[in-house]
Order: sequence, then structure tokens, then C-alpha cells
Amino acid sequence: MIRFFAVLALACTLGLLGGLPAFGFESAPVATQRSVATLITDADSVAPGGRVRIALRLRLAEGWHTYWRNPGEAGVPVELVPSLSPGATSGAIEWPTPGRMSEGPVTTYGYSGEVILPIAVMLAPGVSAVSGDVAAHWLVCKDICVPEEASFPIALATGSGAPSAQEPLFRAHDLAVPRASPWDATIAADGTLFVRGAELRPATVIDAWFIPDTSGQIVDDAVQLLTVRRGGFTLGLRLAKGFAPASGLHGVLSVRDRGGSQADVVLTAVEGLAPTPAIPLARAVLFAFLGGLILNLMPCVFPILAMKVVGFAAGLAHGKARAHAVSYTFGVVATFICVAIALLVARSAGTAAGWGFQFASPIFVTAMAWLLFGVGLNLSGVFQIGGGFAGAGGGLAAREGHWGSFFTGALAVLVATPCTAPFMAVAIASGLAAPPPVTVLIFAVMGLGLASPYLALSAIPALGWIMPRPGPWMEVFRQLLAFPMYGAAVWLLWVVSQEAGAPGVLATATGFVLLGFAAWSLGITQTSGPRGRRIGLAGAGVAVALALVALAGIAAAPVAAPVAEGGSETFTPARLASLRAEGRPVFVNLTAAWCVTCLVNERVAISNDAVQRAFAAKHVAYLRGDWTRQDPAITEFLREQGRDGVPLYLYYGPHAATAEVLPQILTDTAVLDAMGRPS
Repeated sequence: MIRFFAVLALACTLGLLGGLPAFGFESAPVATQRSVATLITDADSVAPGGRVRIALRLRLAEGWHTYWRNPGEAGVPVELVPSLSPGATSGAIEWPTPGRMSEGPVTTYGYSGEVILPIAVMLAPGVSAVSGDVAAHWLVCKDICVPEEASFPIALATGSGAPSAQEPLFRAHDLAVPRASPWDATIAADGTLFVRGAELRPATVIDAWFIPDTSGQIVDDAVQLLTVRRGGFTLGLRLAKGFAPASGLHGVLSVRDRGGSQADVVLTAVEGLAPTPAIPLARAVLFAFLGGLILNLMPCVFPILAMKVVGFAAGLAHGKARAHAVSYTFGVVATFICVAIALLVARSAGTAAGWGFQFASPIFVTAMAWLLFGVGLNLSGVFQIGGGFAGAGGGLAAREGHWGSFFTGALAVLVATPCTAPFMAVAIASGLAAPPPVTVLIFAVMGLGLASPYLALSAIPALGWIMPRPGPWMEVFRQLLAFPMYGAAVWLLWVVSQEAGAPGVLATATGFVLLGFAAWSLGITQTSGPRGRRIGLAGAGVAVALALVALAGIAAAPVAAPVAEGGSETFTPARLASLRAEGRPVFVNLTAAWCVTCLVNERVAISNDAVQRAFAAKHVAYLRGDWTRQDPAITEFLREQGRDGVPLYLYYGPHAATAEVLPQILTDTAVLDAMGRPS
């Protein structure tokens, strides 16, 4: 007490003599090699019947930390025990948001560096001063844990309650204290936390995590998988054994946006159902199946389907059609599930990924071009795999034949991703807005839809009459199928040119030459002895390695600026808003160079002379958005429309409040009809 008044008198004297501000109260430090602790106040004095805050100020040595009110799977929370003069009462610690820390195999919640932990002291009416002491206990841990403690005297006399020199520390602390949540939240029995808010959308939310305020609610070290949709997001929590969602989930939710800002809110999640997709689950599943089924008719898949027809006909001849149809189906469904998981992982990492997202990477497009080129060389007979690829002999009846069917299914999915069939957009958007298990289900059902024609043909022998009979024609047809593969590879070369320019084209074309040499080296030595086959394999390996080196420069290629074409303007949300404000009709075409459906629609419907004349006559502004490299602004606009991929066609009539969504398989009639309807 005497020491405190001596320091206070010295501070006032210095202030009078030198014109310096009065110093606020900060106790003498209690220091160890691990931490320095002091007691501070936010005011130099306390008004009669007023309120003042006192705080434990901890400055921790590098690598050391202490614990939050819920320390997690280990640790002890900081404790403050005030003993105050009559008429003074204290509140609980005002905890700032903690950090998540991994200590070996356990996860804990706490603080490192510097932290202040305030408590409020309230004076009853008529009480003009507060005195006493505050006992503090805390645990500091690094490689070992050490309990520490101190007792700090406190004495504040009557005054104006003016802010102290330490008051800025309290203001900084207040910014780190979680606020009341503005969002509604529910927790499902499976641990899915669903948070709803108009400002929560993929363009803003990049990360989120939940910290329970008491132990026993969740498994602290479990991954919290984030899925963001417009108007909310889900966090996949793993509930602790014995925790009942009916009791509600309580804790702190931290949400980080793309600008790096973090919002911390106190969240109470009531028990509720897991979030459902934008449409009922049964309808989403039906649309997924129909979308996968119709995908068989898309131009992307034609070459693979023709290969499958040859293989299926051979399978009928050897009584193996059903088994190979099952192998093909496994390949399709497994690859769809892998695409779903890749999308979920990409989104949880903050990437704006949607259907066909992998084609935004020129490296992936180059690899696909090389793969299809290699398949073409195999079909042309340059080299053989397993005695023949979808051959007309015993190869399909062997074990290798089933692997061939499996990978044919996988290849069908990979080449199908540039296409979007009717029903798919709604199913994909609903699946990606749902919890991860529902997302995987939607994509798996889409795979079943793609494979269903072959399952039906193999399961119903009576349908076999529609298949061609095996014969010598199959070898000729197999070689003929090489040319659609070469054509697809050339198309992908053009896609690379749109994404990576001339350097990408050079690297891809160089890869064609090297892979051609590798295939020739394998093929010419396949009938040789062991030494010859080893030489052929070595030559092929060197060529493939050189081709992979050619990929190095593609990823670093600059993104080409979108080029307006066909009388269009480059789409931006701002330009769309400006045109709509003018009252002009607007046609929006969101497309990508790798989207075959988009390119066909542009040729058949949008570039149609009748449509172009109608655009001119009605003064329709044509906005074309290029999503080839997944422009973030276009990604956000797609999400706002409930889509996760292209194509998307919108028509805004003059002064129309909303857009009319046109079919994904576009015709000139559909465009003309939209322009002819009153807005």
C-alpha cells in the first residue's frame, strides 16, 4: 500500500513539474524466466458508485503459452481471485478469443505472446474507494508445464475516473472479445453445425472454426470441414462421446474473410436437422441420376462410349458383359466420388472450385491431352496394353480386361467434366451446398446415371439384340476410334492456347512428339526378347521424363485477358448492373474454352444470324464472361445464381427485376423466345 502511494505521488510530481500526463496504475512486475505478470487498471481513479476494470497482464517468453477458460484436452485455465474492500464486487474474467494449439497429440486453447485478462469491479452507491488484493494463478507450458502465481495489491481513490495510460491495452483487448452472434445456428445429431447469415457466402468466408466453451462437447483435435454456400455455411464437427445436441452447443465461432479479417462471436447452436440442399434431397438425387444419364449424349463422352461399345460387344461374345459392366460402373462411380472429395478439399482450402474446376489448370488440360493422345496411339496399334485395349479377343476375359473396364469408366468421367448436361447444374449446386456426406452421395448417383445404360444392357439379356455382333469389323473399328482421340487431343491443345498462350502450346506439342516416341519404343520392342523389351522400356521412360519437364513452364504462364468476340462485351458484375440501371435488355453468356457444351451452343444458337439480328434490332447488350481460368468475380456470380459451373445463360428484359435462366442445351429458338416475351 505504501509503495503504491509513493509511486502515485512521484508520478503526480513529475506531471506537475514537466507537464507530463499522470501515469495509470500498473503494479510492480512478478517475473520469471517464463513470464512477466503485472496488474493494470483502465482508470487512474474511480467515481463514487462507479465501475473500474482491473486486469492481469501476462507477457510470455517466446514459445511459452497459458490457457483459456476451456483449456481443451490439457492445461489449466488462468484464475483470478479478488479480495476487495466492503462495497466493491467483481465480475468474471472477460476472455479474449483464444488460439488453437497442438501440443503433441492433443489440442488446447490458450494464449502466447502478450494477453490481458480483465475483470470489472463495481462500487456500491456511496462507496468512494476500492482497495484489497488480487491473487492470480496460471499455468505456463512449453516442453514442460510450470504453475505460477502472484498476489497484487490494489487501491484506487475517488476521482473523475479518467482513462489511465494503460487504457489503450483494454481497448485493444475489447476488440478481441467475442461479440454476440448475429447469425442463427443449428447443430445436427451427426455434428453438422449450420450457420445462416445473409453476408455469409463463398466470396467472403475463407475459413471458420468453432471452439467450445466447456470440454466434452466436441472432439477438439478433429478436422472441422467447412462448406460455404450463399447465405450460410456448414462446419463438420465430431461430437464428443456422450454429448447430446439437445442441450445445445456453446462456444466461440471464428470466421475469417478473404481480406484476412477475423470475426469472433459467441455462438449457441440449438438442436436441429442437418442443412438440406437448395432442393429436397430426393429431388437432388433424381436430378443427379438424370444428369449423369444425359451426360452419355454429350460430345465430350462420345469417343469413350464408342470404345465401350466395342468392349461390350466382345464381352457378350465371351459371356463376360455383366462383369465388365460392373467394373466399368465401379470406375465411373469411384471417379465421381474422387471429384466430389477434390471439390470439398479445394473449397475447404478457400478455393472457388466448381464442376470442371480442374480444367482451369493448363497442367491438367495438357495431361488430359497427352492421355487421350496415348489412348489414340494404343487404338492405332502402335503399342499394346494387356493384349489389346478393348480388343476383340480373350483380353477382355482376362483379369486385365476388368482393369481396362474400370479405367475406361474413370476416363469417361474425366473427359465428361468439360460438359454439363440438363439437371446437372441444380444437382451439383445442391450437393455442394449440403454437408459432405450428401455431396458425395449426389456425385455417386450421378456416376450411376452415367453408367446405367451399360448396367441395363448387361442385366437384361433381351436388350442384347441392339448391340452389334462381334466380328472382324471390331479391329477396324477399334483403329478408327483412334481418330476421335486425336481430335480431342487437338481440341485440348487449343484450350491450352487459351489458358497458357504460345508457351503452353509449344510444351504440349513437344509432349505429343515425346509420347509418340515412347509409344513407338514400347511397341517395336514388345515382341522382342527380355533385353529388347528393357531397351524399349528405358527409351520410353526417358521420353516420358522429358515430357514431364516440358510441363514446368506451363503453370507460370500468365492468364490471358478475356477477349470480347461476336459483338459481345466482356462480362463484369459492374457492367451488368450499369446496363440494367439504363433499362437495356441484356443477354449474359458465361462460358469457358474447355466447355464443349458452351462452344457448341455458341455456334448453334448465339452466333446464329437470326439471333444476332434480334440482338441488334432490340438493342440487346451481349455480355460474355470467360471462366476458362475461373475468374473469381464470375465464380461469385455463378454462386449467386445457384450454379457451380458453366454454361449459364441469362436474359434480362428491359427494366426486368430478375433474369430468365435459359436452358443449358441452348437453341436459337429458346433465345428468340426469351427476347420475345414481355419482361
